[in-house]
Formats: sequence, C-alpha cells, structure tokens
Amino acid sequence: MKHILDRPIWNALTTRHEAFAEGDGLARRYRQSIVPFAATAADDADSLRALARLLPPRETAVLVQADEIALPPEIFATSTASLVQMIAEQPMPTVSDERIRQLTKDDASEMLALASLTKPGPFTLEALSLGDFWGISIDGRLAAMAGERMKQPGHSELSGVCTHPDFRGAGLARLLSVFVAGRIAARGEIAYLHAYDSNAAAIRLYESIGFRLRSTMNMAMVQRAE
Repeated sequence: MKHILDRPIWNALTTRHEAFAEGDGLARRYRQSIVPFAATAADDADSLRALARLLPPRETAVLVQADEIALPPEIFATSTASLVQMIAEQPMPTVSDERIRQLTKDDASEMLALASLTKPGPFTLEALSLGDFWGISIDGRLAAMAGERMKQPGHSELSGVCTHPDFRGAGLARLLSVFVAGRIAARGEIAYLHAYDSNAAAIRLYESIGFRLRSTMNMAMVQRAE
C-alpha cells in the first residue's frame, strides 16, 4: 500500500493545500508565485498529458516522489537529484527560547536573501502562505530560520532550515528544527522533511534530534519545451 508521503506534493495539493492548487484530478501544481512544485495523480499516460497541459512553455516545475519520475514527451528534466525523506520517530518536545520569533511578511525579503544564499530548497516571497516560519536574529540580521511547507492529513513538512554562514556553529539550525517539529507534534501531527542524500551533515543533524529515514525520493526539475 502506498504511503501518503510517497507523493507528498500531490497529497498536499489534493487535501490541506488544495486552496493553493491549479490543475485537475490528474495533475496539479502550486501557484507559481508560491512554490514551483507540481505532481501527477499517477504515472499513467493520461496523468502525464495533464501535466504537460498544466505547464506553460519554458516554465519550470519541481517534481518529488518515491517512484521513478516519468515525463511526457513535451517535458524534459533540466536537473535531477536523489533525496531522503525523514520522519520524526517520536513526537518532538515543545521548546522555548526567547530568541525565537515568528517571521512575518515584513521579514520576507530578508528570508528570501537568506534562502538564496544558503539554498535550503525552493523558496519564494509567498512561502509564508503555506505555513508558519520562525527565526533568530542577531545584531539586527536574520541569522537562521525554519518553517513549515507541505501539509497532508496528519503530517506537516519541516522546511527552509538554514543558517547564515556568519552564524554557523552555534546550534541555531538544530534549535529551530526542534522548535518547529515540536509545534507540529503539539497539533497531533507527524513532522517530516526532505534533504539531499549527499548532505551528510544535515542528515546527521536530523538523526540526532529524532528523525529517521522513511524513504528515498526522486526529484526532478522539469521544463516544458516551447
């Protein structure tokens, strides 16, 4: 039986994030201004054709799923990668730290600058519409942040975890990861996340705070030909 997180994008866009979806019962995507994620209901020919119809020419999208990614003739991959999907083995504790504050739209440009520098994954100025983000500022600068992205029934994704190079080594990513995962657990949900399988340091960090490997995942950045 397929797990709800085997197709995390599809199962977010057809449930808790349906309000952010464009598409139909065969292929959907988040509005491009929010995050460039798209997915199909299955890998059959009808679903793949629907994906091709959904993407305008030259527009890119990111696909993530446990199964090998299939593409219609009209769409080609510009890059691919292997990910690990990790899930919290036990509910994370609720932690408190006076340095942590909720980020708002007033922080969006600084958040985008931090994400552009550290590259934790796709991030846009409208990422705050998907879930809460939290950060720590030092000397008036956003030093680190973490938040929530995709949501499925009973699950929320820990995402956007990053620390400015000037402030690494102080445990800020660890603190914010536990903080956000604890908030997810407090709602009765299971926290999960994605990381590149080559990012050994990040994987060790997440293992040390209680995440375990659930599945390897395939990611492709794709584009529709003109």
